[in-house]
Amino acid sequence: MTDEKPKDDDLPVAKHISTEEVQPTVEERRLEKETLLRLDVLLMPMTLVLYFLAWLDRANVGNARIAGMDKDLHLSDWEYKCAITVTYIPYILAELPSNLILKKVGPRILLPTLCTMWGLITVVQSKSQTFGGFVACRFFLGLFEGGLFPGIILYLSGFYRRHELQVRIALFFSAASMSGAFSGLLAAAIQQMDGIQSLRGWQWIFILEGLFTVCFGLFSFFMLPNGPETALTLRPEHAEHCISRMQLDANHFETEKVTIKKVVSVLLDLHVWILCAILFTNGVCLFGLAYFSPSIVEALGYSSTTTQLMTVPPYACGLVVTMIVAFIADRYQQRGLCALATSVIALIGAVLLLVGRSMGMRYAALVIFVTGIYSCSPCLISWVPNNSAGYNRRATAIAMGFISTSSGGILSTWLYPKSSAPYYNLGAQCNLALVAISMVLIMAQIMLLRTLNKRKVSHRAKILEGLEDLSYEEQLERLGDRHPNYRYTY
Repeated sequence: MTDEKPKDDDLPVAKHISTEEVQPTVEERRLEKETLLRLDVLLMPMTLVLYFLAWLDRANVGNARIAGMDKDLHLSDWEYKCAITVTYIPYILAELPSNLILKKVGPRILLPTLCTMWGLITVVQSKSQTFGGFVACRFFLGLFEGGLFPGIILYLSGFYRRHELQVRIALFFSAASMSGAFSGLLAAAIQQMDGIQSLRGWQWIFILEGLFTVCFGLFSFFMLPNGPETALTLRPEHAEHCISRMQLDANHFETEKVTIKKVVSVLLDLHVWILCAILFTNGVCLFGLAYFSPSIVEALGYSSTTTQLMTVPPYACGLVVTMIVAFIADRYQQRGLCALATSVIALIGAVLLLVGRSMGMRYAALVIFVTGIYSCSPCLISWVPNNSAGYNRRATAIAMGFISTSSGGILSTWLYPKSSAPYYNLGAQCNLALVAISMVLIMAQIMLLRTLNKRKVSHRAKILEGLEDLSYEEQLERLGDRHPNYRYTY
């Protein structure tokens, strides 16, 4: 036993895990392209629509407010913010448990169930007549939506390799930009139904958007696969190839059990905590825009319908830039630099929002700020699964990241009081400070990950001490992303 070489030296390892790269044959390249295309045809539309509906049903309350909801329910500014805050509490509490049970329950059951349930709650929200009823609806909406976003990230990381993730994450995250754009268009049209069946326009917004969500949730039960083996678009050879490529990228370990020790081990990683801090700053800005951009636009002096329509261009611009940045980040495997570049765009927008006083400058600042924040988010989100190996560690790290983002959402709720209209100086000042802090943290994260990668080379023997006789899979199951062959993406 003592004269045997470590078994992991005999295994071909993907580029992102090892410095050695095995050149694929022509047939392997063909199979790779076919597999990716067949995965994209199924998974991208499904996850995009799921997240689009989640974002739409969570943020349409801002459009409902412009359509007269707070007046009909006699909500004060403080009560409205309390209701939004309540949404985040169960949302945060659901994220980690949902990720840990995703594998056991199966994404084919869990994700459609969550979608169907929050769609029903959205419909019920239209019947709110008091502050208490509205708060109850927001609580259950947050409870059922909480597991979706981290669940989708974990779900996709079981089909795509690390350098393929950001374009896909950006594609379904673009649903957030699209929902921001389409929610304004939809609300402008739907609120014209005011008075039909003795219902107010804001009630129709909740009813119609919620019913579509329920229908799509039921449809998802038949379409979402639990894994490559059950994907409708994959033939047996494609499913087998998908599994083998994920094993090379340390992303497919069916035998791994959920343990407290592995969950807690993530808490010891400094790079996870730094990324959580960055995601918190991004979450404050992101959710603030989601809930209050209609109010910011309305403060420019537009009518209710025009306000709904004027919220469209900032998100449309954000969608285009998000996809361009994602392609560059995946093509050159640069998460940190792309996050830094988009943060510069957000910084410019934040400065203009703070100092701008003319209507044109304030609207242009909003467009720039939305573009920077929304295009930065997929860079940060992709960073989490990129640097986490093993189901337990990845599920925990992803949940921690989204808990941080959602916690930022709680703070954002209180940054845009009506009393600070039309310039919303408190929100503008906080946005500027948080973007600057995130830029410093991003640079620190890049330097830390580079240092950790160098340490894996110089201290390889020490890291593998006592594990030399184990196979590569067994070593990786023990060490996760701390394995010396696993290179952190920065």
